Amino acid sequence: MFRLSISLQRTARARCRFISTVTSKEAFLEPFVSDPAIACLSLNRPQAKNAISLRLLQEFQDCLEMVKYDKRVRALIVRSTTVGSFCAGADLAERRTMTQVQIAKFLADLRSALGQLESLPMPTIAAIDGPALGGGLELSFACDLRVAGHSVTKIGLPETRLGIIPGAGGTQRAVRLLGLSKAKDLIFTARLLTASEALKWGVVDYVSSEGSSAFDRAVILAKDIAKSAPLALRAAKQAISRASDLSLESGKLCLDFERASYEVLLSTKDRLEALEAFKEKRPPVFKGE
Repeated sequence: MFRLSISLQRTARARCRFISTVTSKEAFLEPFVSDPAIACLSLNRPQAKNAISLRLLQEFQDCLEMVKYDKRVRALIVRSTTVGSFCAGADLAERRTMTQVQIAKFLADLRSALGQLESLPMPTIAAIDGPALGGGLELSFACDLRVAGHSVTKIGLPETRLGIIPGAGGTQRAVRLLGLSKAKDLIFTARLLTASEALKWGVVDYVSSEGSSAFDRAVILAKDIAKSAPLALRAAKQAISRASDLSLESGKLCLDFERASYEVLLSTKDRLEALEAFKEKRPPVFKGE
C-alpha cells in the first residue's frame, strides 16, 4: 500500500512542469500541464521538511506577488515537492543564529506573506502530505481549503510547549476556522492531530483515500473549482472573505458588498456563455471576460 501511495503521488507530481529551470529554489510556481487553470506553489526544502527559512520566505513572497496577477489561474495548490512533507514551521536552527531585530522582522514578513496568501484573488488549497506544525499549519490556515494525506499524523500548533504562541496570525485564523473553544483547546494543549482527527475538528476539509496523497485529492478539488467562471470565483471569494472581516453589527454592509459583487457579473461574457450553454445543454467555455 505504501508503494502504491508513492506511485500515485509521483504520477500526480509528474503532471506539473517547472516554470523555471532553476530547481534549487526553496519555493517556486509551476503550472499543472493538463489544466492551465491550475497552478502549484511548491515548497522545496526537503532536507529541513520545508521549515520556513529566510530564503524560503522571500521566494514564497515572490511567488505570491507573481501569481496574484495571473488571470489564467483559477485555483492554486500549495504543496511540498517531497513525499511525506508539508511544512514543519519556522526553521528553529536558523532562528538560533538571528538577533532579536532579525526575528522581529522575520515574524512581520511571515505575517505579511500569509496575509498575501489569504488575500489572493483565486481559491487556494493546501495539500498537507506530511507534518503541518506551527507556522506550517498557520500557512495552511491562510489557504481557503485544506486537504490532508490519509497517513499524516502530526498536524497542530505546538508553540505553547516551546514557550511561545502562534505568531503569524494563527491565534486569529484558528478562532475563525474552528470557533473559540476548539481554537483554545488546540493551542492550550499543543495537541497533535492525525488526518482523521483534523477532519473531525474542522482543521482540514478533506482527507485523501488510503493509497493516494493529499496532492492527488487537491488536484481533484482544484479541477472541480476550475470548472467555474473565473470572474465569478474571484467575486465569490471576495464576498465570502468580507463576511469574516466585518462584525455582526456590520452584517448589512456584507450583504451590500455581496450584492455589488453579484451585479457586476450579470453583464459579463462568462455569464452570457453560461446561459447559452445551459440552453444548449453543453458545458460552458469560460474565458474570464
